Amino acid sequence: MSLTIPLSVLDQSPTIAGGEQAAAIRETIEMARHCEALGYKRFWVSEHHGSQTIVGSAPEILVSAIAARTQSIRVGTAGVMLPHYSPLKVAEQFRVLEAIAPGRIDLGVGRAPGGDGRTAWALNPSGDQAVERFPANVRDIVAWTSDEPLVEGHPMASIHVTPQTPHAPEVFVLGSSDYGPQVAAYLGLPFCFAAFINERGAEQAFAIYRRHYQPSKRHPEPRAMVCVFALAADTQAEARRIFATRARSRLNRDLGIRAPLLPPEEAMAGASPAELVRADQLAAQAFLGDGPSCAAKLRAFAEKLDVQEIAVLTHAYRLSDRKRSFEILAREFGLQANAGA
Repeated sequence: MSLTIPLSVLDQSPTIAGGEQAAAIRETIEMARHCEALGYKRFWVSEHHGSQTIVGSAPEILVSAIAARTQSIRVGTAGVMLPHYSPLKVAEQFRVLEAIAPGRIDLGVGRAPGGDGRTAWALNPSGDQAVERFPANVRDIVAWTSDEPLVEGHPMASIHVTPQTPHAPEVFVLGSSDYGPQVAAYLGLPFCFAAFINERGAEQAFAIYRRHYQPSKRHPEPRAMVCVFALAADTQAEARRIFATRARSRLNRDLGIRAPLLPPEEAMAGASPAELVRADQLAAQAFLGDGPSCAAKLRAFAEKLDVQEIAVLTHAYRLSDRKRSFEILAREFGLQANAGA
């Protein structure tokens, strides 16, 4: 695996204990500028609702703010949770974003709710039907964002999306199961697998994607990308110490607790023996360590999956630790710093 495999970033606007939720949004913008300067290819933001842990609830607005404060990095969503929205409105939003940052906008779409069922219903009482229409809605978004005709006989074939732009947003299908790769393959679209949610399902998902891929005009070949949680630090011991925050967050999530991130000094205080064992298991499974060891794990995983790009998600209590992790990985992967960013 080449040292120059592109690295990208997924930021979820995590909140910290004792901090303001609004600050998490501003830190996401700060992180985008930081990662652009380091040479990362893309900076994606997620969509979650009703969570006290991750608070990026309106990714299309956050993308606009990031695009206005950056110059070269691609900016996008991972993703827009499509069952909440009208495909036409999503297409309009991302055509506007494309006008703001020509040639730099990515539109990652998923069908998960990004929150609990009650919140999903509040966002769209017809969401269950929209889930069933997900493949057709993605197909329509691709057409509307690229000035291509809708399928023959489509009842909305006469609708044209504005503003017209010289470039079209890059559409990705996202997923953490076998469903997303099937949709992406059928429509001839790039696919990104969320291995930070379901690492064990990655190989099967990509096998399905490649086996069933139908070439499209824009993407004659399948284009595979994986998103993982990774944390690099100056030493193995420091990485393991910082990881306590992530371990506690995962333990809480397994109990249905969505709480702000705790500092590593407090995260595992009072943990039960079973929790300590589980934390050690999580650390052993994670892309975690000093620069060389963390990068080696990432390369080996990407090589096993034969993907063209890696997106990295990093949670840490301190913003400085997150920034340092991305600095270390940029160095290990030979990214070219962007002095003008």
